[in-house]
Amino acid sequence: MKRVAIVTGAARGIGAATVDALVNDDYQIVAVDRCRDIPEVPYALATPADLDAVVARHGDAVLGLVGDVRSASDMALAVETATRHFGRLDAVVACAGVIAAAGPSWEITDAAWDAVWSVNVLGTRRLLQAATPTLISNGPDAHSRMVAVASAAGSSGLYHLAAYSAAKHAVVGLVRGVAMDLAEHGITVNAVSPGSTRTAILQASAQVYELESEEDFAKHQPIGRLIEPSEVAAAIAWLCSPAASAITGADVAVDGGMTVS
Repeated sequence: MKRVAIVTGAARGIGAATVDALVNDDYQIVAVDRCRDIPEVPYALATPADLDAVVARHGDAVLGLVGDVRSASDMALAVETATRHFGRLDAVVACAGVIAAAGPSWEITDAAWDAVWSVNVLGTRRLLQAATPTLISNGPDAHSRMVAVASAAGSSGLYHLAAYSAAKHAVVGLVRGVAMDLAEHGITVNAVSPGSTRTAILQASAQVYELESEEDFAKHQPIGRLIEPSEVAAAIAWLCSPAASAITGADVAVDGGMTVS
C-alpha cells in the first residue's frame, strides 16, 4: 500500500516541490494551502489556481484542500481527509510559512509580529498536534514521520527581520521537543533549514533590503548560487523515507553552506 502524507503550504515554492518529491517516492498526498492573502503579509500568497496546478500534474495521487494552518479544525480536517480518502496517514510536512514584520524590532506592530508567529510557529504546532494520535496508532514500527521547514534564520539573526528569525528558532525548538515526546512511539520529527531559496519569501526579503533582485542573496552562500525548492524537497523526502529511521530531533541545513561560514 502506498504511504500517505499531508503537506501544508503546498501550492507553491518548497511546499509544491515537496509534493512532487513525495509523489515520486510513491506517496499519496493531501496538499493543503490557505490560498488567500493575509493583510499583515506584504506580498501575495498562493491562489486556488496555484493549488489546482499542483494537483493537476499528479492526478489521483494528490488531493487539494484549502485550509489555514493556524486553525486546529482545519488541520484536524486534513488528517481526517487523508485517512478517509487514502485510508491512512504516514507523514506530515509543515511547509507553510510567511515573512513579514520588517524593520527595527522595536517598531514592529503586534499584528505584524503575530502574523509571522501564527503561520510559522502555531501553524506548525497545529499540524503536528492534529496528526499525532493517528501516527501513534500506526505503531512503533510504521516509520511515521514529521518534518517542519525552518530556516537558516533559525540558527542566526537577520537584520530587520527579528520576528521571522525568532519564529524559525521556535520551529527548531518545537521540533526537538516533539521529537523527544514521540521517540518512544517510533515517530521521527525533524526540521529542514533552507538558506536563500528561490521562493516568494526570498523575493519579499529582497524588497526588505532594497535589492534589485533576489539573486543578490547568492553571494551569502559558499556554493555561490541560490537553492532551488526541489533541493530542499529532496532532503524532506529523504527524512520521510525508511532510510532516515535513526534521525530525529535534527535540524538539517540545506543552505549552501550559509551557516557554516
